[in-house]
Amino acid sequence: MVSTTEWLITIVALLAILTFDFTWAIKNRNKETSMREVLMWTAFYVSLAIGFGISLGGWVDSQAQQEFFAGWLTEYSLSFDNLFVFVIILTRLKIEEKSKQLALLLGILIALVFRIIAITIGAAAIKQFEWIFFLFGAFLIYTAVHLFLESSHEKDEEEKESRLITYLSAKGMKPFTIALIALGATDILFALDSIPAIFGLTENVYVVVTANVFALMGLRQLYFLIGGLMQRLVYIGKGLSVILGFIGIKLLFHAFHAVDIHKIGGFKIPDISITQSLTVIVSCLAVATIASLIKTSRK
Repeated sequence: MVSTTEWLITIVALLAILTFDFTWAIKNRNKETSMREVLMWTAFYVSLAIGFGISLGGWVDSQAQQEFFAGWLTEYSLSFDNLFVFVIILTRLKIEEKSKQLALLLGILIALVFRIIAITIGAAAIKQFEWIFFLFGAFLIYTAVHLFLESSHEKDEEEKESRLITYLSAKGMKPFTIALIALGATDILFALDSIPAIFGLTENVYVVVTANVFALMGLRQLYFLIGGLMQRLVYIGKGLSVILGFIGIKLLFHAFHAVDIHKIGGFKIPDISITQSLTVIVSCLAVATIASLIKTSRK
């Protein structure tokens, strides 16, 4: 159990890191972001998340440690998808380079706020109504099937965002204002996927919050790298759909156990451990990445 003091220390430390990053971005908003800077910041945030996850095993327990890594990897993968839509929005609106830094900062801040709200609502709902896991599980399975069957993820996202952008443009809004509204709308949609997904891995609110914050850290820098990455990682959407489907099934199993149903037609409903979940998540991401790189290297 995480104490109030540990919560406060964590919040202060994370806010300090985010404040430093935001201050740096605002100060250098008129400068072109170099690949060296992107890689350094990305390595810093990934190392920070890994270091934090390892430390959890020492001052909390190994269960929280595995839950954090499973949650962080899942949320980080979903954040990639979120950032990909950011690329489409800012490119479609032809936002100036000097304005992109500010738009990205506000977009990530909005994403963080919406996820905290969704986590609070989700935790309260789970505490009051355990049957809500049935809804979470069914929603994730639906999302997984929809994502897996998409023939062209980029085309679908462009069409959805273009409709919203065209509508707001017709209302006479300026491109930067439209970008913020579009980013906010996107953040709400992705929160609907990410929060049920991580609650399918852990009900520890401390782990849920920290995994989400660490997943959102460094997205601003990754923006300048993601265009090339998404062209190479052609199967990452498929891998992500398998992960979401797996977590959805895990949630349904958990929901049955929560209402004291442990067998269906003589079939014993399994209880999937966090170690098994972490193994599936890492394996899916590894296979999707390797398969993508093999395919794109042939072109």
